[in-house]
Amino acid sequence: MKTDTFISFLASGIAPVDPHVQRKCFTQALVVGAIAAVILALSVFGLRPDMQQMLVSPLFWFKVSFPLSLAIVALLLLLRLSRPGTRNISTSLWLAPAGPVLIIWIAALLALALAPQEDYHRLIMGLSWRSCPFNIAFLSIPLCVTITWAVRQLAPTRLRAAGAIGGLLAGSVATLAYCLHCPEMGIPFWGIWYLSGMLIPTLAGAIFGPLLLRW
Repeated sequence: MKTDTFISFLASGIAPVDPHVQRKCFTQALVVGAIAAVILALSVFGLRPDMQQMLVSPLFWFKVSFPLSLAIVALLLLLRLSRPGTRNISTSLWLAPAGPVLIIWIAALLALALAPQEDYHRLIMGLSWRSCPFNIAFLSIPLCVTITWAVRQLAPTRLRAAGAIGGLLAGSVATLAYCLHCPEMGIPFWGIWYLSGMLIPTLAGAIFGPLLLRW
């Protein structure tokens, strides 16, 4: 077979790649995973009874902004990592997840500095520190499944990093769903136990990413 004929044979029947495939995959993954996490949160844990009052509370929206900002940063990182051969991710983008954590830790230190010493235990441990991280990890399961599916539709080459950031994205969105139930309003609590809950799927993603995202 001549070279030109062989090339033509290989190139025949190839459909053009949808330029929006990445956006579509992640949109589907986040919408389906987030809906599943919210349904799980409401059916298993229930809606906090004072949610109507919380919707007009600045402290509640500050609470929500912590996992929301981590989710946005993780999504931006994962969009880059899901492209084949991506190596030139800036240092500032890699360090971006530390920003929301640093802000919440500073706010936690300020809250402790302004509170009486007898309130320290309540602000740090709350009432649900034993279960909170594991509840978040539980709610992240459907998101881990859908986000893994989305990344596998693409072609990541840094599988461990993509797995870890995908886990962080899943944990962050799961924490948003958990905020519908969680009664804890202590900033130090969020900085320790919410973060611990988000780190569980992050660690799992780093461990299993090379296996689950292989292509």
